Amino acid sequence: MSDHPSLTDLDGALPFVDRHIGLRPADERAMLERLGYGSLEELMEAAVPGGIRSAADLDLPTALTEEAAAKALRAIAASNRPGEAMIGLGYHATITPPVVRRNVLEDPSWYTAYTPYQPEISQGRLEALLNFQTVIGDLTGLPTANASLLDEGTAAAEAITLVRRGNRKGSGPFVVDADALPQTIDVIRTRADAMGIDIVVADLTAGLPDGELCGVLVQYPGASGRILDPRPLIEAAHERNALAVVAADLLALTLLESPGEMGADVVVGSSQRFGVPLFYGGPHAGYMAVAVGLERHLPGRLVGVSVDSEGRPAYRLALQTREQHIRRDKATSNICTAQVLLAVVASMYAVYHGPEGLRAIATRTHRYAAVLAQALRGAGIEIAHPEFFDTLSVSVPGRAADVQQAAHQMGIQIRLVDADTLGITTSECTTGSTLTGLLRAFGVSTDLDIVDQTAGDALPEPLRRTTPYLTHEVFSAHHSETQMLRYLRRLSARDYALDRGMIPLGSCTMKLNATAEMEPISLPGFADLHPFVPAEDAQGYRTLVDELEGWLAEVTGYDRVSIQPNAGSQGELAGLLAIRGYHAANRAANRDADAEAPVRDVCLIPSSAHGTNAASAVMAGMRVVVVKAADDGTVDLDDLRAHCEKHADDLAAIMVTYPSTHGAYEDTITELCEIVHAHGGQVYVDGANLNALLGYAKPGEFGGDVSHLNLHKTFCIPHGGGGPGVGPVAVRAHLAPYLPSHPMHPEPAKREGIGPVSAAPYGSAGILPISWAYIRLMGAAGLTRATASAVLSANYVAARLAEHYPVLYRGHSGLVAHECILDVRGLTKQTGVSVDDVAKRLVDYGFHAPTMSFPVAGTLMVEPTESEDLAEIDRFCDAMIAIKAEIDRVGAGEWTPEDSPLRGAPHTSRALVGEWDRSYSRELAVFPTGIDPDKYWPPVARIDQAYGDRHLVCACPPPEAFAE
Repeated sequence: MSDHPSLTDLDGALPFVDRHIGLRPADERAMLERLGYGSLEELMEAAVPGGIRSAADLDLPTALTEEAAAKALRAIAASNRPGEAMIGLGYHATITPPVVRRNVLEDPSWYTAYTPYQPEISQGRLEALLNFQTVIGDLTGLPTANASLLDEGTAAAEAITLVRRGNRKGSGPFVVDADALPQTIDVIRTRADAMGIDIVVADLTAGLPDGELCGVLVQYPGASGRILDPRPLIEAAHERNALAVVAADLLALTLLESPGEMGADVVVGSSQRFGVPLFYGGPHAGYMAVAVGLERHLPGRLVGVSVDSEGRPAYRLALQTREQHIRRDKATSNICTAQVLLAVVASMYAVYHGPEGLRAIATRTHRYAAVLAQALRGAGIEIAHPEFFDTLSVSVPGRAADVQQAAHQMGIQIRLVDADTLGITTSECTTGSTLTGLLRAFGVSTDLDIVDQTAGDALPEPLRRTTPYLTHEVFSAHHSETQMLRYLRRLSARDYALDRGMIPLGSCTMKLNATAEMEPISLPGFADLHPFVPAEDAQGYRTLVDELEGWLAEVTGYDRVSIQPNAGSQGELAGLLAIRGYHAANRAANRDADAEAPVRDVCLIPSSAHGTNAASAVMAGMRVVVVKAADDGTVDLDDLRAHCEKHADDLAAIMVTYPSTHGAYEDTITELCEIVHAHGGQVYVDGANLNALLGYAKPGEFGGDVSHLNLHKTFCIPHGGGGPGVGPVAVRAHLAPYLPSHPMHPEPAKREGIGPVSAAPYGSAGILPISWAYIRLMGAAGLTRATASAVLSANYVAARLAEHYPVLYRGHSGLVAHECILDVRGLTKQTGVSVDDVAKRLVDYGFHAPTMSFPVAGTLMVEPTESEDLAEIDRFCDAMIAIKAEIDRVGAGEWTPEDSPLRGAPHTSRALVGEWDRSYSRELAVFPTGIDPDKYWPPVARIDQAYGDRHLVCACPPPEAFAE
């Protein structure tokens, strides 16, 4: 027999699972021995309650090698046909500057970072986001813009709820421009219907409709290309105590006067055409800017400027008490994941081009539209609107479909409005040859050079922009590639991301985002496709989506999945809307002529739940009732029964996270489901902790009716500094008819239904290749092993640290799930050292802090994930143990809390020079584990959070602010 390995053995010599999982066999054995188990399966047998264990292995395709997966994805991408996208409707062909694409979009120092809740180690991305806010504020003409929303449609929907909160005088319906983007109108209707807001869609060319109204939304320019002067509408709205929202095109605002200058209260839109690929609809950063007095109603995240403990300016998230995890059912929004990475790309597009570059791009875009319009008119073809920026409504009675098809055969995609009308939108990618091809499709032959000499522009003279924008020096200092490269490097060096070390955030699952998973998103077939192309041009995406939805259904035990929700928060909303639709249909079918059945609108939420749960329930039109937790952290079933009995007639659902938000496998989950079902409710299982279930248990089998999944947690889409994310919703068969629909969906069967929750039919489709690749690379056995490795790592951390910090909750067999909660409250009571002190001191030891004070105030929730190796896990445990020793020195009176390295943390490089009057040494301050040539130096010291809220500054500060 030959001693050589077979070819089959060689093909499988480097399985991806061993790249993804950080633990080596020797590590596993050592960790299991510490815990007293002989194998991973023995550990999982003890940890996962038998009553929820799946009977069969996952039914998934055999795992591929990285090379084979890359080849398969290239083939899928190649079956998409991007063409030249001239469809418009808020999605535009654009050029991502290569220096930005390579050094932001494709750079792990940017895409593996987490939400900047630890601002001292997030100064780079916070500056980038402040640049974004400045771009939005300058172009819209309003003083305060937030850090990013999910897309234009949801931004407009958020604006309507903001108007309802912020307008104390106006009442009545909200009026929406009939020339608004059609997908925006539909997203607004979906949201408004759930929240009981009356929407009136009206042609605003004749002014506002009669009667009361609380607000109006004007599209500027309109979907048809028409540029409606918003000033009379804004004035009329204000006279009637209503607020005015303008949905605006950012590139157009470099040439058209800003809505804020004209009196708008809120401006919303998308930043996609600022260098963010089309991605078949997303991810793209939406935006919102508001007038003075509305700042505290802004949804999502707002970057502000504060000062650090050494008196220097420092960036942070401002007004965090607005956030959904703090305010819960009183939150301004349910947004958790934003689109930070894409907002950074858009901001850097503006930094790289500067105000003159942006104006030149806009002028060129408009010029091509004007020349095309002149050439068509010269051939006797009617253009609907004489004034426009980049979009033409072209009248070709009875010929529209034929012209569209002729253009399509030349690789040009234009919009069929109706049998007589076409929509054509130019962009920075439009060329003379594009126009020549388009004219040929219309049957027009002309000399474009001659047309160019005779065509004027088509911007309305009274609306030409006169106000300046992007005057801050950051937008004039980085126009060469060398300057830009160094600027991006300087910012990324100020941050802590997964490329530096472990980010042990509980609930957030900061695992490996493998290069093999990330590379395909840049393939033109995935990156350059417009979301509204004909279905035959998107066959690759159809294959990708169908396979991914099928695999997600298999691993969760549900019957149907929709990947439309473009964030976990939107997945929650979609799941609750499905429950709402199901109950409404049942009520309509069973309505008694003599007695109206109660509306099922009560949503039970455990006190330990994610904050988004309560906010999502309110947005779905439900009333939140909180269920108490027992002393061991489990849901109190007696309290649950009492609430179910009280609300037996109007119970809609319970939202429960499993494993629990406390990081434990609860034994009572099946009983909980039975209790709720017995009282007519549906069970929503939050999929945030699916990383502890894959391959071992399925929510759809142990009692769940619906779940949302976080692809940016369990399925390896990177967090990107706080976004993007994808939040698919998975349901059992009886809820499938109530999944999100979209009137422009490529599948006709999905055009009618409850409506869209995202602007694009497939949400953030452009990053789905990441999760497709993860599942295809891991296979069933790999995903199952990843779950066990994550649980092993969490229990190992709990075992090593339990004698130093109490582990707050444990579940089945006294084990934690994939995360554990370390209780600091007793130490704080004894010594005065707070959980904030521990978190900031961890920076000096070279770590991002775990999740602070969630779900229990004064605690740290740790999740090591399956991707970290034992050495890194031990390094974290050693740091936590060393910090406990420092706390003990405070407790012994050696240091006061105020004069300890814990309260002084994090220490910057400035600690190495100048006077030193602290009671601990410089060496202990900055090198607590010894001199480290690779040490991460925080760029700022501890930030004064309260100062930043008292002195709200949310745009780029002048350079003088940073002077010594």
